[in-house]
Amino acid sequence: MRFNGFNIFQVKEKTNSAKGQESYDTTLGNQVVSFFNKNVSTYPTEVGSPKFDLVPIKANKDKMINVARLHAQQEYDRIMELVNVLQKQAEQIKRRLELTDMVHAAYYNMDLAHGQIYWLAYDYNHERSILIKTGPDEWSAGKPDHIDYIIKIKWLGDYSWVEV
Repeated sequence: MRFNGFNIFQVKEKTNSAKGQESYDTTLGNQVVSFFNKNVSTYPTEVGSPKFDLVPIKANKDKMINVARLHAQQEYDRIMELVNVLQKQAEQIKRRLELTDMVHAAYYNMDLAHGQIYWLAYDYNHERSILIKTGPDEWSAGKPDHIDYIIKIKWLGDYSWVEV
């Protein structure tokens, strides 16, 4: 049957361009109109459906950006704290290497023991640095005038030296 040039009743195989179990297409005149599954739509599709408010996308984006920045800043601060700890550790290791080089350049004539404390000093009589076991306050007759104490150090198990 035709009405004003349009087929009113067309019997065709049911199409489904929306690819949903409950979705379907219909033909209006010579055009196919896609319908979607009204059961899974987030918006009402029929008269009498519950009222809804549109999602404020711009406000949500602002909130998401602020939350992302907050969390990123917290993570950045945490990483920078770790970097500071690593910098301090690197400086300590560098200092140990410097002290180790100073000790190996010094003169000594004794057997060294790990974990023992020694003094690095400068001997003006012989014009060289020396490693000695006696501290500046441990002399019975007072510290010799020709020795200047530089630093109190300890020999570690890894053969490096650390300031005490």
